[in-house]
Amino acid sequence: MKKILLLSVSAGAGHMRAAQAIAATASAMGEPVEATHLDVMAYVSNGFRTLYTDFYIKLVSNHPALWGYLYQKTDAADQSAFGQKLRRAVERLNCRTLLAEIKTMQPDAIVCTHFLPAELLSRELRKGRLDVPVWVQVTDFDLHSMWIVPHMSGYFAANDEIAYRMRERGLAPEAVHVSGIPIMPTFAVPPDRATCAAEYGLDPQRTTFLMMAGGAGLGSLPELAERLLVMPGDFQLIAMAGKNEAMLAALHEVAARHPGRLFPQGFTDKVERLMACADLVITKPGGLTTSECLAMGLPMIINSPIPGQEERNADFLLEQGVALKAIDATALEYRIRALLEQPQRLADMRARIATLGRPHAARTVLERVLAGPAGAKA
Repeated sequence: MKKILLLSVSAGAGHMRAAQAIAATASAMGEPVEATHLDVMAYVSNGFRTLYTDFYIKLVSNHPALWGYLYQKTDAADQSAFGQKLRRAVERLNCRTLLAEIKTMQPDAIVCTHFLPAELLSRELRKGRLDVPVWVQVTDFDLHSMWIVPHMSGYFAANDEIAYRMRERGLAPEAVHVSGIPIMPTFAVPPDRATCAAEYGLDPQRTTFLMMAGGAGLGSLPELAERLLVMPGDFQLIAMAGKNEAMLAALHEVAARHPGRLFPQGFTDKVERLMACADLVITKPGGLTTSECLAMGLPMIINSPIPGQEERNADFLLEQGVALKAIDATALEYRIRALLEQPQRLADMRARIATLGRPHAARTVLERVLAGPAGAKA
């Protein structure tokens, strides 16, 4: 039985979901492999956790422009500079419990879906205190310099361009692998639309838009739903409120005013079944969510990207012609009206997605990791 350890950081959901996807895929493979997922933040002090996760979430939510500035500055920073060395030293001091746990577990291989554990383990490898292949999975359609960590056995890229950027930054070509971004195995085989529509009371024949979140530039989800539903056109809306009970209640109030048009949904672990009912998704451009949409063949209208990684994700999707961008509620209404009046545009976007989706990314990662490093470590 091969033991694979997956390390992520709960600073945003994407890193965690990528690790969870690899773990779920390992369970479904039928191979003698056991995958264990650890959140690095469960092994650090409360103060460090607050700084690393809560501060990040507040920063990107309340001061996105400042986060964009920091993203650019840290990307351009010399990783051998004193400031970067100090940052890594603080991380090491706060992650000693994690390192002890890893040595206790004695995994056969480690996959990091965040750069923090990769940086920690890079030093352990260099010092000879760890003798386990460590791999890095980048979780966006972008490459920040912090992901370029020495002494790794291999790196997984979202697409060919990111792999090219990895090699341009000095990584050994044989250590770079194009996998896609790992998503849950349930997205690999899209469920039947009619069956899923019946589960949620939807009409499978009507054009259906799935709204996954309101953004800072668009306003609240109930307001957006109301605005779209007063438009002319035969379409229905699915609105996902997640764990926000107040928002879900407000959406139900809107739905009562538009019977048979709006279908509010709370938190679910079966997003793929809602996506199977949809013709287009309105969402923020996170790496995991957009990868799920691509796997399901769903065009997107993207809104309120976080400066930095989400802006790069948005650029990729727009360049490929599989998404439109709405900078505010007016733009969103305009895009929806245009797609309803010109349905061929939506069909063209869907056709372009066919070559972009990588629903088996997690399996690709596992197969490469289980095969062992190719050549010398990067």
